Amino acid sequence: MQTKRILLVAGAAAGIVAIAGTAVAATGVIDDNEEPITGEALEKASAAALAHTGGGKVTETEQGDEDSYYEVEVTLPDGSQVDVQLDRDFNVVGDEADNDSGDDD
Repeated sequence: MQTKRILLVAGAAAGIVAIAGTAVAATGVIDDNEEPITGEALEKASAAALAHTGGGKVTETEQGDEDSYYEVEVTLPDGSQVDVQLDRDFNVVGDEADNDSGDDD
């Protein structure tokens, strides 16, 4: 009887681990080094990104991005999004269309 209980508990634990692993795989790994830009840096980064895109609305920011020191996501008036990459001095070093909309068109 004790052996059955141990096997049942072990099986349940394995199931929980499998479900948790699937959830992590489905959502991806969050990089704890990526932080939103704040304070005066947020103002400068937003201004630089909006000047580069010719307008729009800042919808997300990130400091310590893998591609640059700052990343500013701008949503343009047509609804498209652009990630603007900035160096430490708020100079644009690149940009790319943000295609994370989830649409399969």
